Amino acid sequence: MTQRGLDELRKADLIACEDTRTSLPLLRHFGISRPLAAYHSFNEREKAEELLSRLAGGARVALISDAGTPGISDPGYEIVRQCIAAGAEVTVLPGATAFVPALILSGLPPYPFLFYGFLPDKKGEREKAILSVASLPWTLIFYLSPHKAEKHLGHLLELLGDRKAALVREISKIYEEARRGTLSFLTESVREGVRGELVLVVEGASPSAPSPEVWRGRAGELLKEGKSPREVVKILSGEYGLSKNEVKSFLFTEGKE
Repeated sequence: MTQRGLDELRKADLIACEDTRTSLPLLRHFGISRPLAAYHSFNEREKAEELLSRLAGGARVALISDAGTPGISDPGYEIVRQCIAAGAEVTVLPGATAFVPALILSGLPPYPFLFYGFLPDKKGEREKAILSVASLPWTLIFYLSPHKAEKHLGHLLELLGDRKAALVREISKIYEEARRGTLSFLTESVREGVRGELVLVVEGASPSAPSPEVWRGRAGELLKEGKSPREVVKILSGEYGLSKNEVKSFLFTEGKE
């Protein structure tokens, strides 16, 4: 906690917390006693309107989350959006954000990078999400749930190929760990289970990788020549170094539209 953060919490008329049971011990530790309100993902929209009403009445409202920075995979975006739209003053104090130290610890190029957050749970939606960033030459950052880590790592491996990657867990805590290697290595490393908050950092596509328009055009040409989809997959993965699943996804879904 920074001194300015503590000062702002002490001056607040109301502190909105992701979970008051988690925030209360922290506030007590610093001797801060202010009214609390629950503000979480299940009541975010409705509660944002209530907090905005308090702000309009002249109240000073602070927002804190259980871990990390509000608005980054935590509640906060909705109230910030509404405050800006209403012309209310908003400020953000620097705080813990897991993906930044994970990016540095990975040893992969720190810029440019794309922070995606959590991937979708449904396989079809997750496939679309992964393929949407597959050709970007930027370092990719994902948040992973421990009990879904093996499944999601395996899916990334299928669609992106065996890229360099790092799995960083429990950042800034006693059991902090950075596993570096390839996606296949990391998938195997979590097979027996993994605990803690996880950040996955993945190498971007090779700068020489063709744009989707280029290889998809080539796919169309090969199909017109009479090549079977299986042959097209083999040819394109060989010519451009593409993931076979990426080509299959196009041929058997998008390519038919």
